[in-house]
Amino acid sequence: MTLQQLRYAIGIAKVGSFNKAAESLFISQPSLTTAIHDLEDEIGITIFNRTSRGVTLTPEGEEFIARANELYNHYESVLERYSKEEQKKKRFAVSTQHYSFAVKSFVNMAKKFNIDDYEFAIRETKTKEVIDDVTSLRSEIGIIYLSDFNRKYITYLLKEHDLVFQKLIDCKAYAYMWKNNPLANKPFVNLEDLSQYPCLSFEQGESGNYYFAEEILSTNEYHKTIKANDRATMLNLMVGLNGYTLCSGIISEEINGSDYVAVPFKDAKGEDDRSMEIGYITKKNFMLSTICRIYIREMEEYLKEYTAEHNPNV
Repeated sequence: MTLQQLRYAIGIAKVGSFNKAAESLFISQPSLTTAIHDLEDEIGITIFNRTSRGVTLTPEGEEFIARANELYNHYESVLERYSKEEQKKKRFAVSTQHYSFAVKSFVNMAKKFNIDDYEFAIRETKTKEVIDDVTSLRSEIGIIYLSDFNRKYITYLLKEHDLVFQKLIDCKAYAYMWKNNPLANKPFVNLEDLSQYPCLSFEQGESGNYYFAEEILSTNEYHKTIKANDRATMLNLMVGLNGYTLCSGIISEEINGSDYVAVPFKDAKGEDDRSMEIGYITKKNFMLSTICRIYIREMEEYLKEYTAEHNPNV
């Protein structure tokens, strides 16, 4: 088995076609087909189902490609760190729950590179897809949160996928809303205050459950609920319907604009012990790329500055 064969197999799995993969890999289709046949014979499994419509991964192939991705990304990470080939394109991807600080940190990181030198991607997506993306190394890093409610389940899931969680920050719960919402100027809000307004949450898809919810207190019963699947829609619903969402309160005005406020959330007794532990997930024992380490440092610096400005006593 060679790194070239792994690269070929990963390329086919990515596009779902031997023809398209051959074009992108700059190799003839017969040579590519022979290389994959040799690889399958060597490892004793069938990686791809061949059909007239293209190719799909077999169950054994799915596991093989996941491990091949991990191995090949390790190789590229070592190559990036020690190679003198300065012209090689730099690649980096992050998947994240909907956090504006993650986007702002990505912007700060990207500004450190010449636009001709990299292929970067950031995906604000569903919680399960964040985990899946990092598992398959579609993204090198993922941003999620843990709480007393979801910690046991998410930690189990991360362990099953050979992922590790590193904390970035602890934060209290806030109600995020339009600045002209009647509750916007209150010192804090509770569920009774919020009951007359729509509770907004990010849709988690068919596989979604309470443990995948991006919003804290997802198990509470709300009189009015609306689900959205992107940040712009969420913000529009805050303006149009005076909706709100429960979040970390760490908001980048540069990303979201200045027309929104985060009001501290407290329960009926005035307590504010609802906390979120936001952090990043990566593959266990995976050597992170230089770009990824820069991105992590940008997040740490942004959160440190934000805390110093908004919560100086923390």
